[in-house]
Amino acid sequence: MRTGPREELLYVICVQPNPGEGKSDVLATVDVNPNSPTYSQIVHMLRTGNQNDELHHSGWNVCSSCYHIAEGCVVPVRDKLVMPALGSDRVYIVDTGKNPRAPVLHKVIDASEMHEFNCATPHTTHCLPTGEIMISTLGDVNGNARGNFILIDGKTYKTKGTWIKGKEAKFNYDYWYQPYFDVMISTEWGVPRVFKKGFQLADAMNTEVYGRSLNIYSWKNKQLLQTIDLGEDGIAPLEVRFLHDPKKPVAFVGCGVNATVFRIFPKDGKWAVEKAFSIPPKKVTGWIEDKMRGLVTDILISLDDKYLYLSNWIHGDLRQYDISNPENPKLVSQVFLGGMIQTDSKIKVLEDPELTKQPDPVYVKGKRIYGAPQMLQLSLDGKRLYVSSSLLSPWDKQFYPECVKTGSFLLKLDVDVENGGMTLDKDFYVDFADTADGPLLAHEMRYPGGDCTSDIWLAD
Repeated sequence: MRTGPREELLYVICVQPNPGEGKSDVLATVDVNPNSPTYSQIVHMLRTGNQNDELHHSGWNVCSSCYHIAEGCVVPVRDKLVMPALGSDRVYIVDTGKNPRAPVLHKVIDASEMHEFNCATPHTTHCLPTGEIMISTLGDVNGNARGNFILIDGKTYKTKGTWIKGKEAKFNYDYWYQPYFDVMISTEWGVPRVFKKGFQLADAMNTEVYGRSLNIYSWKNKQLLQTIDLGEDGIAPLEVRFLHDPKKPVAFVGCGVNATVFRIFPKDGKWAVEKAFSIPPKKVTGWIEDKMRGLVTDILISLDDKYLYLSNWIHGDLRQYDISNPENPKLVSQVFLGGMIQTDSKIKVLEDPELTKQPDPVYVKGKRIYGAPQMLQLSLDGKRLYVSSSLLSPWDKQFYPECVKTGSFLLKLDVDVENGGMTLDKDFYVDFADTADGPLLAHEMRYPGGDCTSDIWLAD
């Protein structure tokens, strides 16, 4: 955090909302060096060349947990970005080392390799201390829910098999491991063939369609030890983040549908949860219910474990919480960037326990911001927060259809790391509307050297 380089490039996963001949999903390279003549511009677009991939999340071939090596061994190099396709089940291996500004495809792992083990819908990628790459898979080849993890050889990029030994979880989504405490925690979204079509409230309320549990594994034995039911407040627990300090057994998980964040910690030989905070619903007209729930879609923890950031995709705000005391998070900053309740919306807020008025539309460099904040990435020093707006293309089309025409936004907020606070940088705006392939939907972001959500450290 203190000695790492300032980010100069940002690799941004982009989905093509209007697929057609010559069009596909894209890995966009964005220049984020303020001294560069191409600052805040897309400088390269690497196309997958296939249709209906629905690129989503990504990860590295090597991260900090891989650097515990024997004396005299070759130090592994972080130079391959692993991009699973949530729609097609392909896995793209991208070489970022030869020319970081213009990455190239190194290998495409065909879906058949994953399907051989009846796994599909790949999501979260982490590199392991063994040198392997592990990807969470959310379903089977028929689109039913199935919680497992695919292992890929970190040198040959051949699929080796699955990780779990024994019982599997009912659902799957994100995961994080901490070897010091012999634990891995995975989360749950839902049935892939259902959520891939869009959002229906009835689906979310159905325990057979949407998950609401955390799954606790022994990292050493690869066995499911405990399942924690989070109840109605915990429908669709999505991103899970441990504190970065590998000797602190504390994690947070953001639960989508009812906008609740839980703290996870050990207790009496097992793992337990407590509600850290929740975002209250707003009483409205013109919506699918007479109340508008929040939707927590991404959370992120700064490298010094001081701040937790989250995106509230339906209401349209970013939040910064001080978690210096993990048992007592405090909201210290909130910024609205679009959302469903802007002053010119058809939705009218009748009662709001937090706001005195509906937020105004946001303009950056003369352009109206459509959509809402979704994926987050923080600079290593914690001073710059990047935010993109796409969730999943069927959901984008359902909730923010204008983004299919305007493309997503990618914005930057400046952060006060001492006292808390976020300020929108009105001079930074990446245009995903007028690209060579038309409007694109921007999702997850990575830095070439690693970032706040890709690295897991091992304790001595």
